[in-house]
Amino acid sequence: MNNIHLGSDSSDDWLHCVLLNFDEFLIDHAANERKASSMAMSLVAHYPDKKKLVSSMIDLAVEELNHFRQVMRLLEDRNLIVTADEKDPYVNEMRTHVRKGPEEYFLDRLLSGAVIEARGEERFRRISESLEDEKLKNFYSRLAISERGHHELFVKLANTYFEHNLVSERLDEWLTIEEKIIRTLPIRSRLH
Repeated sequence: MNNIHLGSDSSDDWLHCVLLNFDEFLIDHAANERKASSMAMSLVAHYPDKKKLVSSMIDLAVEELNHFRQVMRLLEDRNLIVTADEKDPYVNEMRTHVRKGPEEYFLDRLLSGAVIEARGEERFRRISESLEDEKLKNFYSRLAISERGHHELFVKLANTYFEHNLVSERLDEWLTIEEKIIRTLPIRSRLH
């Protein structure tokens, strides 16, 4: 099993921006949970013959949809509404590095998903450690643990369908790609 060690932590400037604009962050967070559920179901639709993947992605989609519901309740408590979808520069830039061949595409979908979830874990953990509101602190602490399970799942699935050395080598490449992307993005009160 490959452990994911991100190339760098999110900046203090990013964290400060999120804490100052937390309502904006929550709206974006809700959208990301909904998109994560959809992404899991897109893998089910794309690879219906891969039983382990299908079962795992259905469970993941349900879990992400539950997270969406939980964040929506936080929005309702604050009298906030979800805004129209906005392109996620981070995810879109990650997608440009997904290779085209069928096997390469499948491996890259799994490993890019793993790295995105690892970044989510790191950011939720930083947020939970910085919030004063105990309810929100506990919520984001639990989400960080959940995100860790998600990135471990994606790596486990990659190792199920591909040779371990290939997975390890490509995961290292994805970590390098992700570090460059995260450093070049503008600081916004967003999950990514």
